[in-house]
Amino acid sequence: MVEQKQEFNQLVRLGGADIDGNKKLYHALRRIKGVSYSFSNAVCIITNLSQNTKIGDLNEAELKKIEDILTDPLKHGIPSWMLNRRKDYDEGSDKHLISTDIQFRVDFDIKRMKKIKCYKGVRHSLGLPVRGQNTRSHFRAGKTIGVKKKAGTKKGKV
Repeated sequence: MVEQKQEFNQLVRLGGADIDGNKKLYHALRRIKGVSYSFSNAVCIITNLSQNTKIGDLNEAELKKIEDILTDPLKHGIPSWMLNRRKDYDEGSDKHLISTDIQFRVDFDIKRMKKIKCYKGVRHSLGLPVRGQNTRSHFRAGKTIGVKKKAGTKKGKV
């Protein structure tokens, strides 16, 4: 029986991201937007692949299995507390979003907050900090140019 040596993929397309084939699986999965360290570790455990395996060495079946876990993690036994969108506003279900879906949902959530004019929506629309940060010394980039002096005062006279 002759064993064929699989070719090494220099560039792997996974989860909407181009990943360098020389990266180890654990770190390569982190390059996908929406995959955290713990989620990456869970994917490695479920697929029974070593974290130190280079992602360029994986065959198509293993990549397909990883892609399937990324798209539907609850089906593969990943706990719901590890997902990045729990109790979705529209459906009420637990989801895990990756790549462009995350940005799309965040933008949609901000638009909804602006539409109903809640506090966070108003702060977003005014370009102010949303989570209670100070405004006196920060968040001035692009809004102010400098300090304006009063026209009637002269320098040096008190």
